[in-house]
Amino acid sequence: MSVDTLVVGGTVVTAGGSSQADVAITGERILEVGTGLEGPAARTIDATGLLVLPGVIDVHTHLRLPTDEEPDRCLRDTVAAARGGTTTVLSFNNPGTGISEAGAGSLLAGLEEFRRRTAGQAAVDIGLSAVVSGHQARALEELPALIAAGVPTFKAFMVYDFRLPDERLEAALRIAARNGGMLQVHCEEPSIIDPLVAAALRNGETDCRHHMLTRPPDAEAAATRKAIEMARRAEAPLYIVHLSCEAALEAVAEAKERGQPVYAETCPHYLTLTDALYDAGDEAEVIKRVISPPLRSQTDVDALWAGLREGFLDVIASDHVPDRVTVEKQVPAPPFPEISNGGPGIETMLAVAWSEGVARGRLGAERLVDVLATTPARLFGLSDKGAVEVGRDADLVLWDPAARRTLRQADLHHTSDYTPFEGLEISGAPVRVLLRGRDCGAPEQAPRGRFVERTLRPLPA
Repeated sequence: MSVDTLVVGGTVVTAGGSSQADVAITGERILEVGTGLEGPAARTIDATGLLVLPGVIDVHTHLRLPTDEEPDRCLRDTVAAARGGTTTVLSFNNPGTGISEAGAGSLLAGLEEFRRRTAGQAAVDIGLSAVVSGHQARALEELPALIAAGVPTFKAFMVYDFRLPDERLEAALRIAARNGGMLQVHCEEPSIIDPLVAAALRNGETDCRHHMLTRPPDAEAAATRKAIEMARRAEAPLYIVHLSCEAALEAVAEAKERGQPVYAETCPHYLTLTDALYDAGDEAEVIKRVISPPLRSQTDVDALWAGLREGFLDVIASDHVPDRVTVEKQVPAPPFPEISNGGPGIETMLAVAWSEGVARGRLGAERLVDVLATTPARLFGLSDKGAVEVGRDADLVLWDPAARRTLRQADLHHTSDYTPFEGLEISGAPVRVLLRGRDCGAPEQAPRGRFVERTLRPLPA
């Protein structure tokens, strides 16, 4: 069989180890991984001095669908993903992402709309993790058909006006488990948060900082424990999104030690930034940190790194929300409950995680590959991706661990107008990114991303 591309001289990093090896690619797949590979190839890429990583899989993004006013917004954010080393993204279609009223009302209509409006508008491979909203009358009835249509993961919120009430959330867990799906849950307890918000507003405490003060760690921990107990009763797997604090991590660790199939992700901002930022800078700076859950203490940051090392946290994902200070965040700021929650991170995830993790000795390169690519592929039904292995898609990142740079909004490609990591000195940079064997990430390239239909394999505890 002829070889289309030969990547030579690099160090291949997998979740199981690292070794100097060449990678032969035929068509869109990895044909061979080994030392001293030779033979005619259409092109040879010299990776001497570089690491060869599997393309990152970002399982938590909130891409904006194309509109007449901004037809290329999805495309530009997926270009940004590729520029940062991410070759597959899963996106939610919750309110605020541009989904129509019809799509927001039905899981199946939402899937059809997402596929139609993102077709030809993605620079990387793309999939949907649908949002199960409390406003959808037939959501639970539609779950089996949604899973059969290639969307086996979906998210429910325990907060916001579109949250799923507890009894329906537990029912969704049970239906997902019986039909080969997995529910992802945003864990914050409204019975703790809502009275704090009401009290702050009564007292005229409306500035950005009170978003953080009204969403304490115990609200996240209480909801995490509640969701874990629901999953236990439903005999269902559970995936907890954007875990941010030590107290919630302890609940996950206890569940894992009992053998319960509970999985959890955290995000680069929770591994890097702290709540001290809410006391620094003017309103235009503080509003950039209005995210849910909010940033936590340095103690929580340290606990999350330990959780990644010890295996209690399974995935790092970006929770990319391409908000703009000048549009969605609205400066001057309205009262804090009206501020859009979220911030960008699709382009900076690998760089920040590598620099703050591997370069600082908090995490090994192999473990980082595991939580950014291999485990996301396993948990989310992406069997062709996630590793530099024979037969997998040739999604590769040629990574220079010796590079040094400073993150600046002016250098990024996402559709937000800021980065929460402005001025962060980082180590490491992508030199070249391949999607299914071909270069990707250049803005002028025709988008090659495909919609990925997924099927979950049985998930172990």
